[in-house]
Amino acid sequence: MNDLYSRHRQVLPDWLALYYDEPIEITHGEGRHVWDSAGNKYLDFFGGILTTMTAHALPEVTKAVSEQAGRIIHSSTLYLNRPMVELAERIAQVSGIPDARVFFTTSGTEANDTALLLATAHRRSNTVLAMRNSYHGRSFSTVGITGNRGWSPTSLSPLQTHYVHGAVRGRGPFAGLDDRAFTDACVADLRDILGHIRPPAALIAEPIQGVGGFTSPPDGLYAAFREVLDEHGVLWIADEVQTGWGRTGEHFWGWQAHARSGPPDIVTFAKGIGNGMSIGGVIARAEIMNCLDANSISTFGGTQITMAAGLANLTYLLEHDLQGNARRVGGLLIERLRAAAAQLPGVREVRGRGLMIGIELTRPGTDEADPRAASAVLEAARAGGLLIGKGGGHDTSALRIAPPLSLTVAEAEEGAAILEQALRSAY
Repeated sequence: MNDLYSRHRQVLPDWLALYYDEPIEITHGEGRHVWDSAGNKYLDFFGGILTTMTAHALPEVTKAVSEQAGRIIHSSTLYLNRPMVELAERIAQVSGIPDARVFFTTSGTEANDTALLLATAHRRSNTVLAMRNSYHGRSFSTVGITGNRGWSPTSLSPLQTHYVHGAVRGRGPFAGLDDRAFTDACVADLRDILGHIRPPAALIAEPIQGVGGFTSPPDGLYAAFREVLDEHGVLWIADEVQTGWGRTGEHFWGWQAHARSGPPDIVTFAKGIGNGMSIGGVIARAEIMNCLDANSISTFGGTQITMAAGLANLTYLLEHDLQGNARRVGGLLIERLRAAAAQLPGVREVRGRGLMIGIELTRPGTDEADPRAASAVLEAARAGGLLIGKGGGHDTSALRIAPPLSLTVAEAEEGAAILEQALRSAY
């Protein structure tokens, strides 16, 4: 493994982050478990950054990929593509967007990039509203709208971006307000911004912020935003790259917690739909999707082998009610973690819904982030046989827990016990 790490350092960028003091190579997986090159077995509570959505080596997906590979792997969007049409039909049907059109990409970054292109072209404006503490990808345009300094390496951007309050409930100038007053204050902030700037193309928002530490506003905040945006003709883009496909348990899409004012104009997705295959995409009303007045294709977006995987994965998820499982097992897991955290002075908050849970850590006796403890818990959990993630934004440090949606009650209990012990070792 040390040899592989040395080779990695020789040929890959220094900014390509690796977890753990001694990075591990994951060689294979099954169900909710993976194994490393040393033969160690881990319960996987991060799923390749929320990407292994159903299970590792899910037979239905591997069979679909193998059979498709035996026919044709790729032809590009210049030719009719049956698996792409079939998956687009399924996604349009479950999207909640009327007269929906679907465009496939290879990643969430590319999906958000496309959504920005559509919104700015449709509105003829390069001004964008985004949320503080947000993350939307690593392309030039998505880095430019990301509201998280740790993931935004340049201030250069093709877009004029203004950041809105509201996505972080427990910190910031409105944290002490109750939910209704918090929402009212954020809406007032949005109205104030709109009074100062040129008409924007869109507001882009993650219903639950992923990289930012699984933070979210009160339910209904984006519905209240939508009412104000509609007054100005501003589009709403819901970045569902991490929240989509039932992960939150209560809803199939994260935006449905804010559905009072109707669905978003544009939804972006990626990660879990491919269960590890490179699928991203954009869903939008036909008038928005069809607004481009120049040619466009995607060489690898919608390629047959990834579409076959996505179809099999989505079918499995729906037929086995993995959204319901995320609600039931996730509810048990978050309560188990909250009970454990109540006895630990460094745990500021256990938050989330379904199988998307964040644990915010602070230095005991203070409200200051504790990145040292987050790294220590990550290491201790790995030593105990559990893989988790971490994240956070301005002066925050959070652990991220997002297992495959087929997680069992027994596995949830096992993972919670390992994580509780890891937390105790850090405090």
